[in-house]
Amino acid sequence: MNNNLSSLNNYLFEELERLNDDETLKDNDNLEKELKRSKAITQVSSTIVQNAKVILEAKKHCDNFGFEENDFYKLDKTKKLESKNPYEEFGKRQ
Repeated sequence: MNNNLSSLNNYLFEELERLNDDETLKDNDNLEKELKRSKAITQVSSTIVQNAKVILEAKKHCDNFGFEENDFYKLDKTKKLESKNPYEEFGKRQ
């Protein structure tokens, strides 16, 4: 599986097809196993999607403040990034 949202989408549809397969799930044990698997996949998928939303939101903020692409990936709290935003002084009291 590739690690991207498109692959995740395909994987989720594959799971949906497995849940819809009457032949495979005739046995109660198989059904229970597939339902547990489906629940786990759904939980992990939700976390992945939420993480993607956070990354997208962070990138939007970086774009708004004029940070470069490389600055986005610097998570070192000891270094302060210099904003190129012309309105950065707007919120400061004189």
